[in-house]
Amino acid sequence: MLQRLFEIETYRILALLAFPLAKGLGAHLAKWEQALADLADNIARGTGSDESNMQLLTQLAADIESALARTETRCAASRAYYALITRRIAELREERIAGLQTIEEFMSRRLSPAIATISSTEGRLRALSERVGQVSGQLATRVAIAREAQNQFLLSALNRRAEIQFHLQRAIEGLSVSAIVYYGAGLVGYLAKAAKEIGIRLDVEVVVGVSIPIIALVSVWAVFRAHRRITNVARSDALNPDV
Repeated sequence: MLQRLFEIETYRILALLAFPLAKGLGAHLAKWEQALADLADNIARGTGSDESNMQLLTQLAADIESALARTETRCAASRAYYALITRRIAELREERIAGLQTIEEFMSRRLSPAIATISSTEGRLRALSERVGQVSGQLATRVAIAREAQNQFLLSALNRRAEIQFHLQRAIEGLSVSAIVYYGAGLVGYLAKAAKEIGIRLDVEVVVGVSIPIIALVSVWAVFRAHRRITNVARSDALNPDV
């Protein structure tokens, strides 16, 4: 009987070791809950930058996880000791004596509120940790959606630039063909003049006029062939990216 009484007292002291820790976390829990509520409201309203909200949420999650890591083992030990106290009291098989308080009633009035406070603090910490995870998931989803929209905008801008470059390239190619025709016709004219000087009977203007469409067709065909070759190479690279 004395051994059980000593064990009950020892376990009561050990069970209460987590109470100061849980009591000290009360003010921090209220502050963290309010901070999380403000963050959730900012995310819902779209106020504040995503980066600042993410930094605040990360710091809040770190503080909560640190507190949970410090208190989890101690709170679990308090619950275990309280279960041992309840078992030892049951083993006493107390009988009520008029005018006297039983040990079970004493422990229920003095110890149970402290254990309830410890369990409540641990429960609030766990619930707060889960809520932080949910808010973090919502913020991550929002950031991903915003990033996807930004990527689509960048792709659209790249497509517009590619179209502009394509039209500019077409214009430059047209000018290049014109320049090739001009210089080619000039060379043909020089050759025709040289042939006429050595005694070949040629009409220089006619030769130059006939050569212009031929040079133009050859130039267009060469440009078309170059385009086709570049397109085939690009398709081959797209089908075989490792090559």
